[in-house]
Amino acid sequence: MKYEQLAKDIISNVGGKENVSSIVHCITRLRFKLKDESKANTEVLKNMDDVVTVMKSGGQYQVVIGNHVPDVYKAVLEVSGLQAQDPVDDDGEKQKASFIDIISSIFTPVLGVLAATGMIKGFNALFIAMGWLESTSGTYQILNAIGDSLFYFFPIFLGYTAIKKFGGSPFIGMAIGGSLVYPTLSGLTAGEPLYTLFAGTMFESPIYITFLGVPVILMSYASSVIPIILSAYFAAVVEKRLRKMIPDVVKAFIVPMFTLLIVVPLTFIIIGPISTWAGSLLGQGTLFIYNLSPIIAGILVGGLWQVLVIFGLHWGLVPIAINNVTTMGQDPVLATTMAASFAQIGAVLAVYIKTKQQKLKTLSIPAFISGIFGVTEPAIYGVTLPLKKPFIISCIGAAVGGGIIGAAGSQLYIIGGMGVFSVPSFISPTDGITFGLWGAIISFIVAFGLGFILTYLFGMGKRKSEATETAKNEAAATTTSTAAGEEITSPLKGEVLNLSDIKDEAFASGALGDGVAIEPIEGKLFAPATGTVSALFPTNHAIGIKTDQGAEILIHIGMDTVKLGGKHFSVHTSQGARVEKGQLLIEFDIKQIKAEGLPVTTPVVVTNYKDFTLQKTSEKQISFDDQLFKISSK
Repeated sequence: MKYEQLAKDIISNVGGKENVSSIVHCITRLRFKLKDESKANTEVLKNMDDVVTVMKSGGQYQVVIGNHVPDVYKAVLEVSGLQAQDPVDDDGEKQKASFIDIISSIFTPVLGVLAATGMIKGFNALFIAMGWLESTSGTYQILNAIGDSLFYFFPIFLGYTAIKKFGGSPFIGMAIGGSLVYPTLSGLTAGEPLYTLFAGTMFESPIYITFLGVPVILMSYASSVIPIILSAYFAAVVEKRLRKMIPDVVKAFIVPMFTLLIVVPLTFIIIGPISTWAGSLLGQGTLFIYNLSPIIAGILVGGLWQVLVIFGLHWGLVPIAINNVTTMGQDPVLATTMAASFAQIGAVLAVYIKTKQQKLKTLSIPAFISGIFGVTEPAIYGVTLPLKKPFIISCIGAAVGGGIIGAAGSQLYIIGGMGVFSVPSFISPTDGITFGLWGAIISFIVAFGLGFILTYLFGMGKRKSEATETAKNEAAATTTSTAAGEEITSPLKGEVLNLSDIKDEAFASGALGDGVAIEPIEGKLFAPATGTVSALFPTNHAIGIKTDQGAEILIHIGMDTVKLGGKHFSVHTSQGARVEKGQLLIEFDIKQIKAEGLPVTTPVVVTNYKDFTLQKTSEKQISFDDQLFKISSK
């Protein structure tokens, strides 16, 4: 359990496991479906060392981790007891999911294997083009079988993920997908048709078989996408209705039987043909728009790709690209995005060379390596986006690269790898190596060069954390004290009391530190200084903060409030988290705590006060951000 503590902190700061409807993960992020996003401590999560950033998009609360997200995901499930499941609200009904959420949930589970098999198929095409293999050799045939396996039987895999997303039984979805690619049916088209439907139109279809006298339009559903997704949705609806109607004693086999008997014939007769025609029109439509100006299309799609990735909207293009490869054998749209990762790593390399901040250098190395293979989230969230200019420059480089790909007429012939592994995807299975491949390679080089050169020359502003570190270094250079002249502001609003006036001997005697007590009139506690949470009690009634200049502050809300076990307290940070002065840390219910018979008088003390001279406020009434102490070295 290497990531056990991180997993606990994440669950705690998304509002606890009771606030989680479902959780899945993709290549770099945990994707939560939360019942109430307002309960999540977004800023606390962003400030965790092992969290790159937090995004809210497509109805999902996304915690970006990096390449090791599968291990963190397992740890989260282990410590929380959560299971990957369909989102449900408080009433147990399925939540309405956005289009992006649906698409990502369906394709994310198979994306890794899809890329892997595509890469094998791409490299096999490269071996043929280079003359290293013959298409008749056993080596080629086996590699081709591996490469074709998932994509050819795609309806079976998508049948599983799609119906699961829609709330049905996964194996019913697989059975529907298996029916669509059943080889015997495709062999029936070899003979003479019984008759022809829609003769003389674009939908002209020969009829070879009927089902209960109803004509069936036989089509090839191998590698198809839209028919199985629509069928899975319809099957999930039918299955739920049947489960309410059929007695429990026979439900286990009767429900699947009738679901298949209803959905599979309807898919062959209605859903399949209509969705196939719709897919063809979608492919022709995207090709028409692209052909209006491939260069402009490449600039726009390539330049905006990383912005789409940030908001999770890139999933909208994935099924279009897969559909284009299925219906036309190639896709020009997703091809224009392939230069983006090279522009990104060019910018990251420039940052690595120019920055003097060690933490940023450390982040840049794995971000660069990931970007080589097309996984750019660590580079975006960890390096270029916080610096702003490098991210903008990388988008410019990606736009230029996309324009070159459009001008060269480069196409993706398979859905394969990303980054350097995308190169074989540009090799035509019929024509081999063409100018389209060279155009793609040129675009990668240009995008990388622009990202690197422009960032090196113009893109290095100060990252927020780097500016903070610089400021701290400058402050340290002007004083030999670790806390010279530091101002500590009031974390609470209320009446200022002497420590000796409170009914707690440990605090009143000064044994725990020197400071004051505050009788709060508002149940909010804010960070009195910028620093790190050095201690956070499990009951959330007390917190310790070590400031950037070395002062150690302890704030204890109320007397004997540990007895409440955390009741009436809501925490917005975690132990080890970095906090900024004025950041909301804890909320507490004054009325309810007093109703429990406990005082809310709150000591605020500097525990290492012997190292400093402590100047306390003379005010009797104090508000948030008012100076509470002025501390300086002795």
